[in-house]
Amino acid sequence: MIQTKTIFTVHSPATIVYGRDAFEEVGVYAKKLGNKALIISDPIMDSLGFVNQCRTYLKAQGLEAVSYLGVTTEPVDTYVTEGQDVLQAEGCDVIISVGGGSCIDTGKAIAVVATNGGYIGDYIKMQKIAEQAPIPHIAIPTTAGTGSEATDATVITNTQNDVKMMIKQPAFMPTIAIVDPVLTVTSPPAITAATGIDALSHAIESYLSRLAHPYSNVLALSAMELIVNNLFRVYEHGDDLDAREAMSLGSLQAGLSFSNASVALVHGMSRPIGALFHVPHGISNAMLLPVVLEFSKDACIHQLADLGEFFNKDGKLLTKEELADLAIISIKEMCKKMGIGNLKQWGIEGDAFYAAIPKMTVDAIASGSPGNNPKIPTEDELRELYKIAYHYEF
Repeated sequence: MIQTKTIFTVHSPATIVYGRDAFEEVGVYAKKLGNKALIISDPIMDSLGFVNQCRTYLKAQGLEAVSYLGVTTEPVDTYVTEGQDVLQAEGCDVIISVGGGSCIDTGKAIAVVATNGGYIGDYIKMQKIAEQAPIPHIAIPTTAGTGSEATDATVITNTQNDVKMMIKQPAFMPTIAIVDPVLTVTSPPAITAATGIDALSHAIESYLSRLAHPYSNVLALSAMELIVNNLFRVYEHGDDLDAREAMSLGSLQAGLSFSNASVALVHGMSRPIGALFHVPHGISNAMLLPVVLEFSKDACIHQLADLGEFFNKDGKLLTKEELADLAIISIKEMCKKMGIGNLKQWGIEGDAFYAAIPKMTVDAIASGSPGNNPKIPTEDELRELYKIAYHYEF
């Protein structure tokens, strides 16, 4: 592990409420934070009844609530503006995001901009510092994947230039995270796979990151073990609540880990693909993860060997390099079993993808994430990795 620092600062939500039926506590905690809630969610969560459930729990504690359900894609800047307009028009003083990472990231952005002003893109790379306390925010994930409920980062697409803006400041950390594995049971297999590989990517990248440290590593290792042992299980049996609970915990731990150690090359390459070709974040991470691990292997054999031990079910005595290879092969097999294809199979037209490689390369490097990778690619290597990923065979 490459380390250049010996002192680290750890950020996390002030309160984490975890366990089956934890959702029922949202009213109790919201009452401590405000009087009127803005629920940030999407039409699917609404149709599943989660938004009404949230209203019921809030009402039981005497809180009013209104909702913004406009999050129909991965988060964009217009959602932030629209949600903020509802917040101000309705006089809401607490935000509750119920859904996947898109809903939670939107909630984070609204919470900060509402009290600090400006455009959400102003906050990228600390150009504008959120000096005022954000609107209190309770984040409630309904997938086991993004870990956004436990991170101080939000990713919002600028609709003017199709760039996914990775914005990280302490103010974006939710006040409270409520993690209830029961809410993830409704996730269909494809979503379970995409979000699960996303969580695994967070755990792996935070463990490989040049900014990793002992606190983040403990969380990353636990997350990797939980996800490796339970992801395919919940993919095949979505109603397996024990496995769902393990995945929710793994996703939470991965979120805490990468929030404090950062992600690396997979995420750096993934964001431009999502912005330009609208591939869901978890899917693009899954498509890239084996490609990037193969590229990075020589610089992180010991860490990959630790991951390989979780796949070494027979307990065979293997060398570090054999364990590292086992990790990569096993991830490829997992992706293949869960129907993760390459970028071509996703339906992205070849000429359009190749024409976009120069912009994606620039945008990936500008995000800063590739610089955390154990092996930092040159621009030429990054362009070649995009080409490999397009045709990659799992």
